[in-house]
Amino acid sequence: MRDRETPDLLAELALDLRNCWDHTTHSVWSKIDPELWALTHNPWLVLQTASRTKIETLNADPQFREQLSELVHRQRESLKRPAWFQQAYPDSALGCVAFFSMEYALSEALPIYSGGLGNVAGDYLKAASDLAVPIVGVGLLYQQGYFRQIIDVDGTQRALNPYNDPGQLPVSPVRNADGDWLRLSINLPGHKVWLRAWQVQVGRLKLYLLDSNDPANQPAYRGITSELYGGGSELRLTQELVLGIGGWRLLHELGIKPEVCHLNEGHAAFVVLERARSFMAENDVAFDVGLNVTRVGNLFTTHTPVAAGFDRFAPSLISGYLARYAREQLQIDLSRLLALGREHPDDHDEPFSMAYLAVRGCGAINGVSRLHAVVSRRIFQCLFPRWPDAEVPVGHVTNGVHTPTWDSAAADSLWTKACGQDRWRGLMDTVGSNIRCVADAELWELRATNRLELVRYVRQRLATELAARGEEPAIAQSVFDPNTLTLGFARRFTSYKRPNQLLHDPERLVRILTNPDRPVQLVIAGKAHPDDKPGQAMVQAWVRFVQRPDVRRRAVFLSDYDLLLAERLVQGADLWLNTPRRPWEASGTSGMKVLVNGGLNLSELDGWWAEAYSPEVGWALGDGQEHGDDPAWDAAEADALYEILEQRVIPDFYTRDHDGIPTRWVLTMRESMARLTPQFSANRAVREYTDKYYADAATAYRERARDRGKSAQSLLDWKAALLQHWADVRFGDLQVTTSAGKHHFQVQAYLGDLTPDQVRVELYAQSRDGAHPLRYQMTQGNPLPGSAKAFGYSAEVPASRAPDDYTPRVVPWHPAARIPLEESHILWFR
Repeated sequence: MRDRETPDLLAELALDLRNCWDHTTHSVWSKIDPELWALTHNPWLVLQTASRTKIETLNADPQFREQLSELVHRQRESLKRPAWFQQAYPDSALGCVAFFSMEYALSEALPIYSGGLGNVAGDYLKAASDLAVPIVGVGLLYQQGYFRQIIDVDGTQRALNPYNDPGQLPVSPVRNADGDWLRLSINLPGHKVWLRAWQVQVGRLKLYLLDSNDPANQPAYRGITSELYGGGSELRLTQELVLGIGGWRLLHELGIKPEVCHLNEGHAAFVVLERARSFMAENDVAFDVGLNVTRVGNLFTTHTPVAAGFDRFAPSLISGYLARYAREQLQIDLSRLLALGREHPDDHDEPFSMAYLAVRGCGAINGVSRLHAVVSRRIFQCLFPRWPDAEVPVGHVTNGVHTPTWDSAAADSLWTKACGQDRWRGLMDTVGSNIRCVADAELWELRATNRLELVRYVRQRLATELAARGEEPAIAQSVFDPNTLTLGFARRFTSYKRPNQLLHDPERLVRILTNPDRPVQLVIAGKAHPDDKPGQAMVQAWVRFVQRPDVRRRAVFLSDYDLLLAERLVQGADLWLNTPRRPWEASGTSGMKVLVNGGLNLSELDGWWAEAYSPEVGWALGDGQEHGDDPAWDAAEADALYEILEQRVIPDFYTRDHDGIPTRWVLTMRESMARLTPQFSANRAVREYTDKYYADAATAYRERARDRGKSAQSLLDWKAALLQHWADVRFGDLQVTTSAGKHHFQVQAYLGDLTPDQVRVELYAQSRDGAHPLRYQMTQGNPLPGSAKAFGYSAEVPASRAPDDYTPRVVPWHPAARIPLEESHILWFR
């Protein structure tokens, strides 16, 4: 092996974030610097700080060289092998999906995330790499990222923002064909802002990150990419301009031409404008044509369960930053741009909503759980007046987690033995049946091993935190017991997540934790946003509780919740708790992460758990209804939470057979692992997005883009006719008869100056019991005598429902239009 080959191969491994889920490389970094590796899990940092002598010593070790060469060879070969996408879509029109997100939680080595949104994005890219779906990520490289948490002795949270040194992050500069560092610019008021580009290797995929910390920029603009979710509205707006407009221009500079743009939340919505502008410039067409061509290739995933959660900006702020862009680049008036982000386009005082821009600039919208789609349809119903909630065009793909990232070494070994090495890289169709064959003793041994590892970790980390606060670290060695039922709770601390629900009756909780025959131990973690005072007060309440002498051995609060801590908690907890107010948990993924490790869930019937729960796989809190922030209901649910723990969870854990195995607990474990682990994996989510959205969006975009957007112009002409003549459309008489088990409907429809092929006349009935609404296309009959463009329409429907349940309506129709997303006119008979 050449002198430079070992450093080169180490750099190749260290710069590929596959190392954060392919654990075979971990021993390499432990050999270089075991202490730094254990603290950071950052291979690039370990390599950058290693001495030349250390690398030379390893290079002289034949066994190490052989191990390194084998790891690199195996990794390269795995990237060449065809995967699920090539097998499922051998002739697909889908060449590239550009995935835009404000944050990515890929590894603690790259701290550019805050919580759930970043976790979803990071796990999504990893699973896409496993499946070889052609995705490229776009995001921002923050100089400081999200804040780090310190807890004072009295429980007060303090926020620190350490600097992210790019030289110690697993990123590399993006270079152009001449080898120069790629830099591009966007115009902000009065100034050009230079953006530097970085790339992150995520297995088969690349994530590109933009950074405004360029010496050529003024200090204020260098700080655009300073903090994640820091500063005020103006900083947030400039970040989103960089992400959307700068992100699309970066792809253009790299020669990447995605058919599909996937907006992971509304932060990225400006990409719909820049993508339309790009099509305008390349094809010499107007903005409306550019937008109508490109929107069918855009997908908007909303993660927000309340309308107030979307980013909204004052009209004056949008005007200051985008007036020139609208006029010179999009060639439209500012009022036209502002209308795209408003419920009421002519209301000059209404703020500009990034979510509304995303809705009007995308060809599909989805929520992140089945329940969240229902909530989102209510949120966006205002954009589709007179359309029923059930027909507001919001689908859903429930989130999933990247199981190889979150499984413990013991869990990985068990799943490999039962299901094979490639179990998470295909259809997973036999995973459930295979894991059901695992013996009770093996499953229980998995839990015992993981719990012991968590206890060791808690003691070690707590000792460090106690010493930092000037307390006696030796106290940590008496904390927790590896044979005790262990509960985990780790969330963002904010009111709607109700992190203090378990603390509602402190004395009852103390009795549960300290029961001498059936004790329980509890590990808690979580941050409150620096501006969220009630959230910080809840952190302080928990810290003070765990400091009580009577519970100190049974409950701990670990500070600075991050990916490394999350990994340990979800691996070691026997039971994961989640107590949000329904329906404000859009999806939630922390409880999904315990599944692969045999952990169980006790959660509110909200988000993912509302569709995952059955009595065979865990425990549910709540009645499946919405109660707002009613304190009385919070108290009732707290009592129910204690009762479930006391009467069901704890007895199941401690009731053992003659071999010391809790058979009922293990039975629930087995069913949870078999049924839920594949269902709530990012593997399933990526395949579902591909099947449900990406493939169709790529085909639709290519069709509309053909002939410089000729079909889009036809669509615009149709929409203009509807706008001009819809007011003249009306119904005449309706007649209903019933015979032979069917209702026979006949209705007169006057279409004014519209033609019958521009609309459809339907019968509509509301859904029952959560089913889809009923829609029957009515058949056009002969023209009505003496009337221009007036026709009789008829339909027959089963008489299983009353005739009054059905209502005739007129809706727009065009073979290429997505109704009502692209055209929301509707006329009801009554």
